[in-house]
Amino acid sequence: MDEQIGGDDAVAGADDGTPGDAGARSRRRPRRGRAWQQDQPPEVVAQGLKERVYATFTGLAIVLVLRSHDPSARDAVFSLVIGVLGITVAGFAADVIAHLAVHASLPNRRQLRRMALIAAGAFSSAAVPIGLLLSAWAGWLDLDGALGGAMLIYLATLGVIGFAAVRRTTLSWRQKLVVLLALVLLGGLVVGLQLLAHS
Repeated sequence: MDEQIGGDDAVAGADDGTPGDAGARSRRRPRRGRAWQQDQPPEVVAQGLKERVYATFTGLAIVLVLRSHDPSARDAVFSLVIGVLGITVAGFAADVIAHLAVHASLPNRRQLRRMALIAAGAFSSAAVPIGLLLSAWAGWLDLDGALGGAMLIYLATLGVIGFAAVRRTTLSWRQKLVVLLALVLLGGLVVGLQLLAHS
């Protein structure tokens, strides 16, 4: 966390130029999405990906619990939204508290914007599953089908993130396979523990 904030301070310091320089232009027009990520140190991008994985695991656990409890579509929507929003806000609060503890000062506007973008990225991981549940609430989809679709989307998201992370390494294909299997087992353990917590 210290490195992430320190790296952001260094980037922020590099932008303290005259109003006509590139730093001032970037402050007037903050970048979003992939363009924003490309401007950040690897530690900041890793923080954003970590928060997205947290939110994905949480959403998957909530969907699995909902499938076993036969809720109404309305209750399913609120459970997923509140659950993912809760962990997103918790991540944002943790960033602010860590900054206060390390720097003994409030984050500046640039740092708060970075934290907010990371939090928004984490919450956006639930956009499609929430859309499916909203469709079930509106009567356009069967709730079981919507929950099943949400579960598949979460599993696919975790699979893609894990595969992409392992593929970028310089390990041999056998080592990559072992690491990928270990990530699958670890992911299963995380989901199991969250199911116990939410059941």
